[in-house]
Amino acid sequence: MDQSVFVEIEFFSLIVFSLILPVCLYGYMMWKKAISRKTVLLFGIILITISGVNIFLLQRLAQMAKDSHFLLDHNVFASELSVALYLLPVLFAGIGVNMVSHILISHLTEAESRFEQEHK
Repeated sequence: MDQSVFVEIEFFSLIVFSLILPVCLYGYMMWKKAISRKTVLLFGIILITISGVNIFLLQRLAQMAKDSHFLLDHNVFASELSVALYLLPVLFAGIGVNMVSHILISHLTEAESRFEQEHK
């Protein structure tokens, strides 16, 4: 391998999945005045999926950086600094899980209310 990790397709995919796609999702959610539950659930699942893709890409880039001859590749993806790169996927997964749990909790609350009304 004679090229830096920074010119590989995995790095550009990481940029898309870490920055561009989440910003577009958040922008869309903020732009809409009303969002259905299914849409919120879908956004939560997408954020969890983005997190998984980011972790896969980071691990792939770390392996590629170990095989690379470039010092910058080692310093970013194969050192202690790489731990900081995992914070963004953790954030996305946390927000996604929070969105999914919000939908589930609100659905259960309404189901309990309907049950109480039906069994009075």
